[in-house]
Amino acid sequence: MVRWVVIYALLIRAISVADAQEAFSDALLPAADEQAAAAPAQDDSSIALAQSTPAQSAWLDLRQHVDANFTTQTAPAWVQGVRMTAAADQNGGAKTVFRIQLAQPAGDYRVLFFRLFFDDKPDARPQLTAWDESGTQVLRSGELGSGINLPSSDSALIPMQGVALIDIEVPGDGQNIRGAYLDWMTSSEVAHPLNAEHRDVIPEPFSSMPPLRSPAQDTEKFGTVTATLASETIRIGPGSQDAAVFEFGVEARPLLALLTFELASPQIDAPPQVYLNGEDIGAVSLVLPELADPAYRGEMEPLVKQMRFRYTGWLRGQKIVPVSSLKIGSNTLIVASASGSTVAIRSTQVQLKYLWDKSDYILQPAH
Repeated sequence: MVRWVVIYALLIRAISVADAQEAFSDALLPAADEQAAAAPAQDDSSIALAQSTPAQSAWLDLRQHVDANFTTQTAPAWVQGVRMTAAADQNGGAKTVFRIQLAQPAGDYRVLFFRLFFDDKPDARPQLTAWDESGTQVLRSGELGSGINLPSSDSALIPMQGVALIDIEVPGDGQNIRGAYLDWMTSSEVAHPLNAEHRDVIPEPFSSMPPLRSPAQDTEKFGTVTATLASETIRIGPGSQDAAVFEFGVEARPLLALLTFELASPQIDAPPQVYLNGEDIGAVSLVLPELADPAYRGEMEPLVKQMRFRYTGWLRGQKIVPVSSLKIGSNTLIVASASGSTVAIRSTQVQLKYLWDKSDYILQPAH
């Protein structure tokens, strides 16, 4: 979750018109169906937005290339314009600013869900900045992503009281910024179990799965031990030498074992493969959000007719570990890429379920 820092009385830095390369026009046509009669000429430096029927969500394509199948994108009326300019950062280096001009839609909406899709490069991590109409900076995020050098996405909740502009600032030419999904949030009372771990999460529009947390110390609950193998992010490459290797000990053989982690930018039809003590125990199962999620990215390969899809965000992966393959003492677990491409995993943990004095089980009669 992005942590916001409130800053008052900081004016917008002026962007030189002479140095700015405009890639998006902030002029909106009155309606999408008027495009055929009065569509502006398109070139490789501008994309016009056309108003569509008002909706509670918006998808903004921020890619800078224009192909032969380019069509004018639409946006709800509360998205009034998008503009891209080149500027300089505080150290004189080049940066790109995508400026989104917003209006308050009808209704009592005070918080905006903002999900940015980008290539998560370590030297080009974007930040979000919110401005009011007077040019005062209201909110600023830290750097989004984690620098894993893979296609990814990150989300933030933005309080919109008085906010008129949202900037996406990124070092360099901005080619790693792909798009943004915006949706207005409503609020209600939320109940959670008193004796369960409280999780502060950003509710994702296409998935209800909360982020995975890695306990610093082994925990035990109802006969189940949860142990963190690695909380940090680990890149997994196409070669066996680039696999993630974990060592963990087992004092007594459990009844059931489960490996869980989050992974970024996986090919959904070729999840990572897991090996335990030299034995191939199979591929990880992915918990997939609905297919309407803009994080699904199609990829075509030479001589392959069917498009393959990569999820450009974080998914939860799980694998039941056969307990017969576990050894009393030290065990070696390896997570390797099965698709020949690079992915990243984080919050890797294993759960071991033992017999508990209140365990629910039955003895099936012999046939």
